[in-house]
Amino acid sequence: MAAPLTLAQLNAASPDEAVALLDGLYEHSPWIAREALAQRPFASLAQFKHAMTRVLAQASHEAQLALVRAHPELAGKAMVDKNLTAESTNEQNKAGLTQCTAAEFEKIHQLNRDYNAKFGFPFILAVRGPRGLGLQKAEIIATFERRLQGHPDFELAECLRNIHRIAEIRLNDKFGITPTLGNQVWDWQEVLSQHTDPGYAELGQLTVTYLTDAHRACAKAISKDMQESGCDTVHIDAVGNVVGRYKGTGANPRALMTGSHYDTVRNGGKYDGRLGIYVPLACVHALSVQGKRLPFDLEIVAFAEEEGQRYKATFLGSGALTGDFNPAWLDQVDAQGISMREAMQHAGLCVDDIPALKRQAEDYLGFVEVHIEQGPVLNELDIPLGIVTSINASVRFQGEIIGMASHAGTTPMDRRRDAAAAVAELMLFVEQRAAADGDSVGTVGILQVPNGSINVVPGRCIFSLDLRAPRDAQRDRLASDVLAALQSICEKRGVHHALQETMRASAAPSAPEWQQRWEDAVRTLGVPLHRMPSGAGHDAMKLHEIMPQAMLFVRGLNSGISHNPLESTTSDDMQLATEAFELLLAQLAEEAAH
Repeated sequence: MAAPLTLAQLNAASPDEAVALLDGLYEHSPWIAREALAQRPFASLAQFKHAMTRVLAQASHEAQLALVRAHPELAGKAMVDKNLTAESTNEQNKAGLTQCTAAEFEKIHQLNRDYNAKFGFPFILAVRGPRGLGLQKAEIIATFERRLQGHPDFELAECLRNIHRIAEIRLNDKFGITPTLGNQVWDWQEVLSQHTDPGYAELGQLTVTYLTDAHRACAKAISKDMQESGCDTVHIDAVGNVVGRYKGTGANPRALMTGSHYDTVRNGGKYDGRLGIYVPLACVHALSVQGKRLPFDLEIVAFAEEEGQRYKATFLGSGALTGDFNPAWLDQVDAQGISMREAMQHAGLCVDDIPALKRQAEDYLGFVEVHIEQGPVLNELDIPLGIVTSINASVRFQGEIIGMASHAGTTPMDRRRDAAAAVAELMLFVEQRAAADGDSVGTVGILQVPNGSINVVPGRCIFSLDLRAPRDAQRDRLASDVLAALQSICEKRGVHHALQETMRASAAPSAPEWQQRWEDAVRTLGVPLHRMPSGAGHDAMKLHEIMPQAMLFVRGLNSGISHNPLESTTSDDMQLATEAFELLLAQLAEEAAH
């Protein structure tokens, strides 16, 4: 095998030599690397990767189509005839496509025919996958079937994104690079995802709600990972947070806090929250292996509850550290009638110890959190990391509308008091009003007709409201307009409503000095800076109440979808996030030395 390339070698080579060194990077398309190489010298491989994505983004539509069409079909004629490039042969072999059964071949061939007929270009998928080890054939077929339903413009863009991922893996191979830290973070999360609540495990779905057996198994697994990675102390606190501490030299008496949550939504993804636990833990592991200590303690908190799925107590884990734990929550019951107090007692937690969990601001330097983006922005921009400027303000409500149940056949349309129709009208208003703000969002995520029947006008409808905006005042105006519309709709339709506010969180702007540290780290990696607000709520917005905070986003795959089994990111992007965290720690250590 040839010796791995180096960045110095790539920067110093003549244009023709450099293109030759990168042969096979983009299938039969050396022009992409050639144009990107005009921007040499590159300070990092990440910078070179992004330069190539920009070349393709700025290319003509015809050039983009030609690149896609230069790729072979999966398990297609070129593979059967052994006419694939060496790189494509290796990739399809790793995914097991060279060992398909007759039925699998026929299925994939039919999908290829259908896809080409619909879009006019072949289906492209980075079959070595987010971890680089190769996707399972069942996952490839499922992805094929799902994307066959896509819009042509989206599919072309998705093919190009997968081509960039293919090139990234090939580039890693040429440079002999393995994202070791990213792989470790990936593997930890993969193992943790084996724990899931009953009723979901049988369906192959990931659901971990507060203090279930699966939740407690996760806490135990995270504790073990923290101990094995070098944390000096690890314990589970009075609300179920797992707290690991890597002690410093004592030069700075204050600690840096980091972390995220390990509970999930129902049928959720593997990386929401958990990425923010394991990225800093990979840093601790690396420090421990090297025998290095920081001049401050690093406290990693795996927050027990953030999603509010089992009980109406969103941000319970991080809220307890700010002193924001409402004792009334203890009397809430879940769908099985189990109170939070009973669940805590069953888990061996002492509710009397909860007040003592409150942290004091003077004991901490600040709080930083790494999180998967949970949106499409970074994915569409082909940028692996994003700098969070602020976490949006939000407010949530649970409500119901009471009308009159009546016969669907005998009740004239102008005599109906249809509760579900009232909620439907409210949904449309929320959609229109939030869109008018541009950067506000509003969602009715729950709409239920209890005991509904096909031939009965709904007499009762239960619904939720989730309203968010970048600023508190903007959120409040949105909420005021929505609630006024609800009142008006009910009066017009002759129904009445009840509404309960279940959560209110203020906007949490990033502390400028901490945002700057993330920016310095990302810039050092050679990744372009992209600043963006967070539309989702995070534990950082609770810690924001008592200490400065700032977040780093990591690009998601599949349009950045989250709260969904398709939630994903690559070990290469996890590697970059971990390296950014290491750089932030190094910067803090240097500041402490001066």
